Amino acid sequence: MQNKPKVEVIKESNTGRNERFRDTRTGQEMTRNQFVKAIDRGTYGNDYYHRKINGVETPVSKPDGNPKNNLG
Repeated sequence: MQNKPKVEVIKESNTGRNERFRDTRTGQEMTRNQFVKAIDRGTYGNDYYHRKINGVETPVSKPDGNPKNNLG
């Protein structure tokens, strides 16, 4: 059985931007900004980072070759 991603997207905007997330281990829900801050604090280790997309800091998962581990 493959490991479940640590975070999943639970809401997207009308344009497809990931807006709300859930930590699959704790059940905690986060906004995009809260997730970015958690990534900066190191809460999710090296599994996620964020980059600026169209001027907005956006969480992304680090590629590992497993499509099941991608956000979205």
